[in-house]
Amino acid sequence: MSSQIERKEHNVVELYIEISQEDFNEAMNRAFRKNAKRFSIPGFRKGKAPIGMVKRYYGEGVLYDDAIDECVNPAYIEAIQEHGLDPVSRPELDVKEIGSDKGLKVTITVINKPDVQLGEYKGVEAVRPNSEISDEEVEAELKRIQQRNARMVPVDDRPAKEGDTVNINYEGLKDGIPFDGGTAEDHDLKLGSNSFIPGFEDQLIGTNPGDEVDVELSFPEEYHAAELAGQPVVFKVRVNSIKEEEIPELDDEFAKDVSEFDTLDEYRADLRASLEKRADSAADSEFEQNVILAVAENATIDLPDVMIDNEVEQMYNQQVQQMMGLGLSMDDYLGYLNRTEEEMKAEMRESAETRVRTTLTLEAIASVENFEVTDEDRETEYKEMAEQYNLEVDRVKEIIGTESSMLDNDIRVKKAIAMIKNEAKPIAPPKNDITEEIDTAVEDLAQEE
Repeated sequence: MSSQIERKEHNVVELYIEISQEDFNEAMNRAFRKNAKRFSIPGFRKGKAPIGMVKRYYGEGVLYDDAIDECVNPAYIEAIQEHGLDPVSRPELDVKEIGSDKGLKVTITVINKPDVQLGEYKGVEAVRPNSEISDEEVEAELKRIQQRNARMVPVDDRPAKEGDTVNINYEGLKDGIPFDGGTAEDHDLKLGSNSFIPGFEDQLIGTNPGDEVDVELSFPEEYHAAELAGQPVVFKVRVNSIKEEEIPELDDEFAKDVSEFDTLDEYRADLRASLEKRADSAADSEFEQNVILAVAENATIDLPDVMIDNEVEQMYNQQVQQMMGLGLSMDDYLGYLNRTEEEMKAEMRESAETRVRTTLTLEAIASVENFEVTDEDRETEYKEMAEQYNLEVDRVKEIIGTESSMLDNDIRVKKAIAMIKNEAKPIAPPKNDITEEIDTAVEDLAQEE
């Protein structure tokens, strides 16, 4: 086997591979032995005719496809290794010459992984969001916790009002006939939640437990069930009970109930520390992502469309798996979003391009910096993956293997990220017009004083 390559524009590479007559005939023999049982020739038991007779009876072209597979696949692998190629597309085969008296000559066209011309990647500036926590944010979090600890208490001394939760039985009728999906019992409905069609909840305000009322209204014109859209209906409703939220007081007793602290001030201080830690972690993650994007933006890469296409497919398949995990089909999810598969993939394309660009850039940095991967690095990665997927470390090693080039590549990329992040210069987010006006006003007042 001999091979030559021709590099063309946009990472297109043509491989010219020539298989000798001897090697091709050996491939023909292997193809014949693999398929001998399917050849039926008069005068021979099925599968017993010699190769020469099969060629004369069927023509030797009957063996070409399998013979090409036999010799081209290993020749292709050898050629890409010989020429240091890293194809990112499926190979396209074009047979130039073939025959037992000629051998085999083919051209294989592939898209090669693009070269990356790195720009500045050390000491880049990137936005790091403000992670300070205000008093208002602490109080808002306290209010959310207070709300989560509210309890429902029965109401029997007044009619239902907005904000109450009524337990109801109801039956929906259209032209006096019950319709599908219009009946339920012991249903809890919070008045004012707007979870039912407009007008339904309003007509239950002022009712008392035991009341039976007819709720008359029309479905919205854009209602999803066409047979009900815009149609007048009557819901026969029985109010079984009324409950209201009882929100606990924000005091020391509340702090004791929801935490290990004895006073509200201690709990508030701990809550602030937790919020600050969470905000700092989020700001750090966003800073890291901004650094990566800035470095990738500085790089020059002729991105092949096929790499973006492949990334879109991967992102879409991840979405499919995520929906399956939630018990939903992708068709149902697309219907809910009012999207087609093609529209969703088109929306994913920009993110896919960013992913490919950043991955190539980080791999290039890792290569230039020549990061070493140690056994300790691998063990750390195995442990992190075991924790992430709730598996034993030995099971992770069994799945991935202890000599995985992909694992080593991931570790080098992580080291590249750590390096560019550590050397990057954090800058404050740009101020909007209102912030600038406030700052200017404060400066003016300070000068006047």
